[in-house]
Amino acid sequence: MIKLNRVKFRYPDAEFELDIPALHIASGEKIAIIGPSGAGKTTLLKLIAGILQPDCGQLFVDGAALHQLDGSERSNFRITRIGFIFQEIELLDYLHVMDNIVHAFRINPVLKLDGQIRARARFAAERVGLSGRLNAMPDTLSQGERQRVAVCRALLTEPDLILADEATGNLDPVNKVKILNLLFKAADERQATVVAVTHDHELLPQFDRVVDFMPMRRELSNFPSGEG
Repeated sequence: MIKLNRVKFRYPDAEFELDIPALHIASGEKIAIIGPSGAGKTTLLKLIAGILQPDCGQLFVDGAALHQLDGSERSNFRITRIGFIFQEIELLDYLHVMDNIVHAFRINPVLKLDGQIRARARFAAERVGLSGRLNAMPDTLSQGERQRVAVCRALLTEPDLILADEATGNLDPVNKVKILNLLFKAADERQATVVAVTHDHELLPQFDRVVDFMPMRRELSNFPSGEG
């Protein structure tokens, strides 16, 4: 599903350089990304999503050579093939829950909003306990409810790759488990791949593999979940 070979990326005027000699993630794997703040974990997700483009190296996602695509092509690929749950939930406060869930279909010409998509959104909301909140505004939602809206939005395109940046952050232990179980269940139904950044080491045993950022060495090491 994901192959990075000799990938390097540096933000303008920044000293830190993300340097990944090799990282391969198989289709259907559930991968946790851990490491200290500022190590480049979110940058890695944005590279995989095509939000950022590497300065050099090769980056393949589901057979597509993202390092060779222009910005518009990467955007279309991300919109149609990847579900991204951002660290900042980024719900639109002027839209109710339903329109937040289907928002990508409302604004992107590569996606079509129709009755089937709205039905899929209602079904997703029902599965996460939000069926009675579809007309609610974001400022009336709890943190856990807001996170569940973000999950529904990310999964609405039925992506083969799910990227989650601290999707369980700022949640109580019960809701952390619920959100993670929801992601894994959706992934299992489609044999999708999950790559999740997390600081919660209690959740690591549920992943197939853990990738640990080593910022001092500027490279990645990985080990099976439960080791190291």
